[in-house]
Amino acid sequence: MYYRQMGEIPKKRHTIFRKEDGTLYREQVMGTKGFSGRQSILYHHYMPTEVAKAETSQSYMPVYEEDGVLRHRHFLTDEMKGKGDGLQAREYILGNEDLLIGTMNVDQPMDMFYRNGDGDEMLFVHRGSGKLETMFGTITYRPGDYLVIPIGTIYRIVPDDEENKMLFVESFSEITTPKRYRNEYGQLLEHSPFCERDFRGPEYLETYDEKGEFEVVTKTRGQLHSIVLNHHPLDVVGWDGYLYPFAFNIEDFEPITGRIHQPPPVHQTFEGHNFVVCSFVPRLYDYHPEAIPAPYYHSNVNSDELLYYVEGNFMSRKGINVGSITLHPSGIPHGPHPGKTEASIGKKETLELAVMIDTFRPLKVVKRAKEFEDEHYMYSWLEK
Repeated sequence: MYYRQMGEIPKKRHTIFRKEDGTLYREQVMGTKGFSGRQSILYHHYMPTEVAKAETSQSYMPVYEEDGVLRHRHFLTDEMKGKGDGLQAREYILGNEDLLIGTMNVDQPMDMFYRNGDGDEMLFVHRGSGKLETMFGTITYRPGDYLVIPIGTIYRIVPDDEENKMLFVESFSEITTPKRYRNEYGQLLEHSPFCERDFRGPEYLETYDEKGEFEVVTKTRGQLHSIVLNHHPLDVVGWDGYLYPFAFNIEDFEPITGRIHQPPPVHQTFEGHNFVVCSFVPRLYDYHPEAIPAPYYHSNVNSDELLYYVEGNFMSRKGINVGSITLHPSGIPHGPHPGKTEASIGKKETLELAVMIDTFRPLKVVKRAKEFEDEHYMYSWLEK
């Protein structure tokens, strides 16, 4: 991310910055990797440490299945009918030591605030629109938006009237753009499938100068902690730096194509520790006269592959629904369903839209996910 500034800040950092009544604004340095990673400096009406009450609420870690037979899996997330706010509605489906993955149907605004103290979060908006209100300002979102929220950011999700469907990733690390697309100064390079113009930071900064009791549910160390501040948590009057939430819409991903089938890394959009996120978007097919546009059968080398199907006709699969999640684990090969390779020959384009997450440690399946699983998916490659 590049440098941004919003609201009021003093000329020099770590210097006196007074309100109209002569009292001090409270400076907070918020950074990653100690003091050597990305950081921003925020100025609050009140001390961010003014806590009226703190108590551990509950564990958030999902319960996983026992290890079973190695097989491809298919989960029908649109069959999950649970709803709620942007925290209560979360349904975990898969996870490991590096990240937790799930979907949520958000139909009401949060009446509290939330922050993840373990790592960054990524929300992919499948359906619906609304506002992401944060201590750095507000981002309005729409279908196709990736919302990346840095560790420690206080925020809440405020959907519009319609129900919002989101895919979420709770990372235990930082989520960034791929290093190979950035130069030594951090600027996105010409061969990158996106540029700085495509990323949207907070659009406006709304400051609340209020006293009272405001709950900030804080996720860390395997627990949800209830932290009650004695002032409104969105009390920031200004900030600057390189650390802040941002949105990137999947429609702005410019696909990389070639004469023959390109490997999955050309679709990469983000990366975290031991995982990558890729965007499959409408694109022209390969243009070699004898090209086979469908992907070749391949073994995942040291990675599990998850695909979340957003819309369109996914060219290598059949029997897949909008909102489906497929898991193709390492150790066994996968590829196009019967007939899909032949059907792709001569086709000029695909209109598929999907999000892929490859993890470099095995994913575990949450027990509850079995309730909406297609048990026959492993055998769907048998030719009839």
